[in-house]
Amino acid sequence: MSHDTFNLDKNQLIQHAFNQMEQHIQDAGYSLRQKLALTCRILFDNGHDSGLAGQITARMEQPGTFLTQRLGLGFDEISAGNLLLVDENLQVLEGDGMANPANRFHAWVYRARPDVRCIIHTHAVHTAALSMLEVPLQISHMDNCVLYEDVAFLPKWPGVPVGNEEGELIASALGNKRALLLAHHGLLVACGSIEEACLLALAFERAARMHLLAASAGKIEPIDPELGREAHDWILRAQRSAAAFAYYARRSLKQPHNADCL
Repeated sequence: MSHDTFNLDKNQLIQHAFNQMEQHIQDAGYSLRQKLALTCRILFDNGHDSGLAGQITARMEQPGTFLTQRLGLGFDEISAGNLLLVDENLQVLEGDGMANPANRFHAWVYRARPDVRCIIHTHAVHTAALSMLEVPLQISHMDNCVLYEDVAFLPKWPGVPVGNEEGELIASALGNKRALLLAHHGLLVACGSIEEACLLALAFERAARMHLLAASAGKIEPIDPELGREAHDWILRAQRSAAAFAYYARRSLKQPHNADCL
């Protein structure tokens, strides 16, 4: 492509940017275990702390198995070395301790969605507050468009999600979307990579906070659907996810309390 880009239309410039990303942005080189542990620390450092509530899992190559954190440890205590490998029945195959019994619904989502490699469920405070209103999350700002038309809504709280009924309900409510707001509960993100899931969980909580702030001041106005979809696809690129995840990882690893993460 010519270095003179002033005669190109927007679609050509977007494609030009994507081509450059593929050339210049590389994976940071973390192992899958390290990525999952980093995700726990990143989310803790960015408002997703809720004691021992919430689970983060990553699908493994052996069918019906996934990595998750040990019950009894907070997100800020998870490291690559203390993650558990479990099967769909939550039996521990590698590691010490037990998985959170609420991980059962993760297995239902993995069964329903072969494309999903990572699931994040948290009770981040702004998302949890929004969930109490029993209204869908509104995406009406450029920064949040990674979630545009990609957030489902479960308006009924089924209770503690440790039964198979809750797993079926949550997997069905999620459908083919990447995210789900669960009324009176929290958020669920299900993505094709750990990096993407981490970033969408961060975006979800920020969007919920912005929703509450904007709604307290007036009526939230919708954005143009075509532009929302354009922004969604612009942000949701593997190279952008890799770069953003690496940034958040660097930021968290600078904190002394995360020195043991990797």
